[in-house]
Amino acid sequence: MKWQKGELSILIPAYNTVCVNMVDVLQQQAEALGIDYEIIVVDDASPLKDTVRQNLVISDRPHCTFIAKEQNSGSAATRNFLTAQSHYRWLLFLDCDMHIPDSHFLERYVSCEYDGVINGGISIGGNPDELKHCLRYRYEKREEPSHTAEQRQLRPYQSFRSTNFLAARDAMIRCPFDERFKRSGYEDVLLGKSFKQQGVTLTHIDNPLVMTDYESNVDYVVKIERSLQTLHSFRQELRGYSRLLTLADGIHLAIVRSTIGLAFHLCRPLMRRNLCSRHPSLTVFDLYRIGYFLTLNDKR
Repeated sequence: MKWQKGELSILIPAYNTVCVNMVDVLQQQAEALGIDYEIIVVDDASPLKDTVRQNLVISDRPHCTFIAKEQNSGSAATRNFLTAQSHYRWLLFLDCDMHIPDSHFLERYVSCEYDGVINGGISIGGNPDELKHCLRYRYEKREEPSHTAEQRQLRPYQSFRSTNFLAARDAMIRCPFDERFKRSGYEDVLLGKSFKQQGVTLTHIDNPLVMTDYESNVDYVVKIERSLQTLHSFRQELRGYSRLLTLADGIHLAIVRSTIGLAFHLCRPLMRRNLCSRHPSLTVFDLYRIGYFLTLNDKR
């Protein structure tokens, strides 16, 4: 299904984030393009009620709707709900905590001639001097060379992320997000696998959203631990789609796994202290993730 001008639903799942500025920027760009559009923001029962209150004004904008759910259902279910609420043939999913880079963001998507799913990617923003103590920033900056469309297209389905993508509506009907994922983390990886299994064309382009919001080191470590728990729970389905899982599966000898597990248990407090400090080491971060995952995996 090729792009048909004038049929765009912009869908934004929200959680503890004020999206008004993002909606205003997207609305201005859509109006400038002269397309028919809608912008739908769905809040997944944010505990920070002030963000919900501030987002209520979104519904006052033309072609814009804000929906506040009363019960949290998880990011996967919220995205499926957004698909169900949409009306147009093309759906643009955007994470709420990102930054629109310039005035041509929507235009680059509208001018695409690809079908199926188009993944725009992300870039890493922020002042390096101000963020040099931030673990999330340092990790994302290290990984940034792999975010280019050229690199992502080498393994298109394994590289898919749901932060910023355009999809034909029928593709999302055929391949919904798996609602067993109640917390954010790896639901988009499994969706990439589903696209491949269903024969949905997936193309990567350089039209990134900019990451400018970074968690504290403590919060990021907790977030990574939760995502690794999710990876462990869905390891059968995600094999071949996670580098860390491939690495863990490559450690076959029980004595090696036991040694790594024992070392991790002994060193975990020191490693965690480093990661949560003002001088986090990415080497420690890599070791922490594989050690944490292997200790989960050994509980099978």
